[in-house]
Amino acid sequence: MSETLLSLDQVTRSYRLPRERLWAAAPLVHAVRGVSLRMSSGKSLGVVGESGSGKSTLARLAMALEAPTSGTVHILGQALQQLGAAALREARRNFQMVFQDPYGSLDPRQTVQRIITEPLTALPDVDGAERQRRAREVLGAVGLRGTDLAKYPHEFSGGQRQRVAIARALITRPRLIVADEPVSALDVSVQAQVLNLMQDLAKQFGVTYLLISHDLAVVDYLCDEVAVIYQGRIVEQGSPLTLFKSAAHPYTQALIAAVPRVSTEIGSARRRHPAMVASNPHPGAACPYAARCPQAQAQCEVQRPELQTIASGHQVACHFVAGRAAAA
Repeated sequence: MSETLLSLDQVTRSYRLPRERLWAAAPLVHAVRGVSLRMSSGKSLGVVGESGSGKSTLARLAMALEAPTSGTVHILGQALQQLGAAALREARRNFQMVFQDPYGSLDPRQTVQRIITEPLTALPDVDGAERQRRAREVLGAVGLRGTDLAKYPHEFSGGQRQRVAIARALITRPRLIVADEPVSALDVSVQAQVLNLMQDLAKQFGVTYLLISHDLAVVDYLCDEVAVIYQGRIVEQGSPLTLFKSAAHPYTQALIAAVPRVSTEIGSARRRHPAMVASNPHPGAACPYAARCPQAQAQCEVQRPELQTIASGHQVACHFVAGRAAAA
């Protein structure tokens, strides 16, 4: 059985917003609501959903960049929120992050060598010579040259900057890399290069990815399992083949239907259905998707659906999946 690499148990993250009026209570926003996930070593997981669904917050919780309001996050059996600052820095050798913006995530005042080797400062057993060797090793692994170590970020293209960011994440030889929209800021042709690189690095270094994305094709290409998140909750989870071919939750179906497809008649991108992925949730419904769901019933207003297994490796949070499956 594969080793459990990352586990989230009933994780919730809430934020207080600024008061709208002087004596009013500060509004509370629930970005992540009771999420539980398990990742096994070597089995990359993609988290998909629309903007504001809680994907990036989930990534930051997994990286211990934020503490959960409730629930626990474990990496290789360690409860991250229970670690002190020094212990957490040491634990970070096993998990690193690639941020979305290759322009904003690199310090323009630092050389590539300084940027890449910065994570090694938390590892006391790595001396200067070993830092130099590892820097050249990871830079070569991402397709850049050793001479690039002396350059600054502004001397690189967007795709090359993201390669530098990936090299920085690799230098501690982590078991897990959390990648938050790693190619969304890049041109389409460059996206393919970076995705191929990430796939090659997974095989070469044994890296497992937690990939945050709104692009279903990217997740399908890199991941062994997919979790669909809506309003901070996981609504469906399974393999890419299962979810993208036999989606059971109406939100997953809407996401897939909203993917632009090329029309053979006029050669332009069209959506098969009107966009169903940009409205507000019904404030009074127990199911957050009830107001947008074409098959919602009275039960959805009063009882929150929990994840249930409908087939091997396929879970859905919907009251009426079995009924729809029978009708189909």
